Amino acid sequence: MTERVLTLRELNRATLARQLLLERKRLSAAAVIERLVGMQAQWPPAPYVGIWTRTTSFRRETLERALERAAVVKATMMRQTLHLVTQRDYGLVRAALSETNHYDQMPDAVLLAPAVRELAAAGPVTSAEALEMIEREHGLTGLRGRRAWRGARVRAHVLHHHETALWDGRPEGRFVAIEEPEEHDPLEARAEILRRYLTAFGPASRRDIVAWSRMHVPEIQRALDRLEPLRRFRDEHGRELLDVLRAPLPDPESPAPVRFLPKWDNVLLAFADRTRVLPERYRKTVIGMNGDVAQTFLVDGFVGGMWRVESGRIRIEPFAPLSRSAQSEVAEEAERLEAFLSD
Repeated sequence: MTERVLTLRELNRATLARQLLLERKRLSAAAVIERLVGMQAQWPPAPYVGIWTRTTSFRRETLERALERAAVVKATMMRQTLHLVTQRDYGLVRAALSETNHYDQMPDAVLLAPAVRELAAAGPVTSAEALEMIEREHGLTGLRGRRAWRGARVRAHVLHHHETALWDGRPEGRFVAIEEPEEHDPLEARAEILRRYLTAFGPASRRDIVAWSRMHVPEIQRALDRLEPLRRFRDEHGRELLDVLRAPLPDPESPAPVRFLPKWDNVLLAFADRTRVLPERYRKTVIGMNGDVAQTFLVDGFVGGMWRVESGRIRIEPFAPLSRSAQSEVAEEAERLEAFLSD
């Protein structure tokens, strides 16, 4: 049977619907974070803006309370980048990534993990304190020492202190040992995480899955085999797209409201082909050579410009002239965001 071809607008609307960007939902911060399989968190305010733009009645204090009681944690996750994830998902993601050759699999990390966990279990520890211990007791210095610390803390479940994830996050990084997560079979964990990825970001290609996870292709394929049956489509370039059964595929002409996205929003990073949301002509403007990702806004479902805050006001930089109706909608949404930022 010939596979159905999905147009760019069909992919756009499917992605927006699953990302809560077509219609805001009344969900808790933790529920949004789980639905999106984590939210990128290098810049502390980013997840707060990302949750606000997807929900109704979100207040920053609700996420901060979840962080304080460790229902949500800040950890190195997909792409070896910082994400907020629920503690329930933390162990699942770590198991899914445990067979990928990242820093936590290096011999130095395996050797040092027990010592790093013991150090952090005694109380919050800074990188400087950990590196001093690693040099004193194991003779590792410089780049090797820093890589060993990075890998060992991931392996030892030593995470960023919740204070670094607050709206006004503390600049000095401290790390704490959390309770060791429940063990999961790595293959079963990968299958579940990829099912969740397709639910939140699909339909998607295998290259998209690699771009989101930085897992290796054989690991991904073994996990996908566990997920059969999957729906299969093609994009307009003939590439195979995978999807879970019965996931929404909205009408491509469904209205897409203006939405403001924070820095590093995963809807711009979770694909090898980002054109379903980010037009190629704007990609290098939005995503810098150093990996920085600008604050953007969506018009008719696609990135239409960037935004910043100046003296408490939202300043927008459209990439092209906006229609009168789009100008009005952008202004209304900017006013809402200003109120949220100043609350």
